[in-house]
Amino acid sequence: MSRLPLARLLTYAAPAMPLGMLGLPLLVILPNFWAGPMGMNLALVGTVLAAVRVLDVLVDPTIGRLSDLSRLAWGRRKPFIALAMPIAAIGAIGLFFPPRHAGAAWLFIFNALVTWGWTILSLPYWAWGAELSDHYQERQRITSFREGGTILGILISAVAPVVLHITTARAEAHLLVILTLGLAAPLVLGALFFVPDPLPRRVAEPVRLGAALRVAAANAPFRRLAITWLLNGLANGLPAALFIMVCAQFLHDEKAQGPLLLVYFLSGVLAVPLWLALGRRIGKHRAWIASLLFTAFAFCFVPLVPHIGIWFFGLISLCTGAGLGADFTIPPAIQADVIDLDELRSGEHRAGLFFAASTMAQKAGNAAAVGFAFPLLQFAGFSTHRANSGFAIAALVVLYCGVPSALKLVCALLLRGFPLDEPAQMRLRQAITEARAF
Repeated sequence: MSRLPLARLLTYAAPAMPLGMLGLPLLVILPNFWAGPMGMNLALVGTVLAAVRVLDVLVDPTIGRLSDLSRLAWGRRKPFIALAMPIAAIGAIGLFFPPRHAGAAWLFIFNALVTWGWTILSLPYWAWGAELSDHYQERQRITSFREGGTILGILISAVAPVVLHITTARAEAHLLVILTLGLAAPLVLGALFFVPDPLPRRVAEPVRLGAALRVAAANAPFRRLAITWLLNGLANGLPAALFIMVCAQFLHDEKAQGPLLLVYFLSGVLAVPLWLALGRRIGKHRAWIASLLFTAFAFCFVPLVPHIGIWFFGLISLCTGAGLGADFTIPPAIQADVIDLDELRSGEHRAGLFFAASTMAQKAGNAAAVGFAFPLLQFAGFSTHRANSGFAIAALVVLYCGVPSALKLVCALLLRGFPLDEPAQMRLRQAITEARAF
């Protein structure tokens, strides 16, 4: 097996850290920032954020396909990443440094800029990683470094406000945007200049976007993976969106937010080598099943926390954070194997399109988390500005842990018997090599 040199792997993976740092503000801080300090109605915030993510569905396949078709001498993925940086930066600044009376239109426009800029950057970046190796295990090593960097970035964004004794949502958002943009520029430039992005070894003429999407939809392992990604995106999006509310209204300890997030994301970083080792031993999809079952089991104990103590929630965070390490690192490695099946059938390497399709599924899950959870909480009488009834708190807890636990069990069932294990992927690569010889 040809292993990517460590220095090159680290250079490629480094931009994932600032990308991860932006993830926490967008998923956790943004809804509460606009529903809290900005004073916007909770249901309206959820509707606007969901609308941007729904429209993002149109952006994903377009960017993925354009990056697949790019033939610039600098590389087919790099130009998109370079273009995306200023778009995302403008969006992030406008989103978290809004004027005092900014309303729904402002939230929509600047959230769209940061979301779509992030899409233009991330899809080619992930596709680029899938093309750095053809080997089953090396692909998981690449995604483990990259997504380990993502979780590390999220960890930094969780720890930095605590270390600097920042407690307000506004100040926390400002700090994280500044840190993200300050780190992203040098790390992204390093990857662009020092990691190769070769043009594809094309066998067949590329088809149009619509035809390519139909072929992708006919890929049975991909359909299975995409549905799992959708449901798991919802399962992970709900706790992320509701975490601050759980600390304030269920645990009655807002000061615990920082330490709990530290435990959660540190556990995710430390668990990455475990999932990498387990994936090598039993296969990537089986390792992911193990993590899903483990996380679903841990979530079941959240309702007991008020009767046991806050330390018990820390233990649950330790367990669910470990599962997050698998959720980040294993699915993209499986996706690279699914792309091999498409390459054998079509003669074209379409990593950008496939990552766009899977990202659409994941974003749909995240959009559902915000778009449905917030209105449901509003319907149950929940409010972030006052004490809540027992029914409203129960609704919050069910959405935070009950629904995610059930969804992860469904994901585990979907992955059972997944056909692309290491021997199957090796046969695919051999068949692709033989097809190129004719």
